Amino acid sequence: MTSQPLSAHIQETTLMTPAIQAWKIFLRDQGRSHHTLKAFVADLNLLASYLPADKQLGQVTSMDLENFLNWLQTDRQVPCSPKTLSRRITSLKSFFRWLTQNAVIASDPSEKIIQKTVTSPLPVTLTKTEVATALSAADGLRTAANPDPRPYLLLKLILETAMKKGECLSLMTNHLDLENPEGANIFIRYTNPRYRYKERKVSVSPEWVDAYKSYAERYQISDQVFPWSQRRLEYLLEDVTKAANMEKHISFDMCRWTSALHDLINGVESDKIRQKLGISKIQWREVYDKLRNLAKDQGYEPAAA
Repeated sequence: MTSQPLSAHIQETTLMTPAIQAWKIFLRDQGRSHHTLKAFVADLNLLASYLPADKQLGQVTSMDLENFLNWLQTDRQVPCSPKTLSRRITSLKSFFRWLTQNAVIASDPSEKIIQKTVTSPLPVTLTKTEVATALSAADGLRTAANPDPRPYLLLKLILETAMKKGECLSLMTNHLDLENPEGANIFIRYTNPRYRYKERKVSVSPEWVDAYKSYAERYQISDQVFPWSQRRLEYLLEDVTKAANMEKHISFDMCRWTSALHDLINGVESDKIRQKLGISKIQWREVYDKLRNLAKDQGYEPAAA
């Protein structure tokens, strides 16, 4: 990795606080998200508050970092989950590696710190049989004596596109290209330039297009596709759970994972699934591992990416 030049005032004798500020600027220039910046800087500020106030960068040792991590886990009296601890170790390693690569310090005191990888549990998904049951129940809701087409439209949309809750709420009519039902698409847009990389085009079926036209006519949809509250959309999926008499509680996250999983099982190219989800290649590594394990649980053996 090519070293990035640092300001002349960041030296081996520099104290932690100004060095952390320089690192924050570096991370921001690298395009790191606001949440990443906030978390990483908070982790390093916590280290700075733990170390003696006059501790210089070149004086920080591996033992200092080990003691800091032990303090976080046993003596701080503030809960530190395995996931948080893993991130804090990542913050330490990133910071001191950056200082070492830029020749601010002679050696990296975090190099011998063992990274504690945390694997989150596999998400709950729907089998193909459960998907069929849920869609059938949702279809029953739109043809009932007091019909409600919204549960079917929303459920089928998420299962086909893997859209997030926020993306559904932000969906506008001018994001829909439904002129040709056989080649209909939805454009998922973001107003914040920071998240433009998440923008994408996803296809929808002729069945969804037909359901949408009936829905739009009934509710006079002209701008926002789902002019309802976040809670209302969650209730619509819960209505399907009840109508299908399912033990699993259908949610946005469950449907999103189910959509990606069934694509994998059906042989869709892995990068197309990644693009459909709107995630980076780095995020995809963990997601893909989980999808493969989910597929194995359902009796499928997908190929490695």
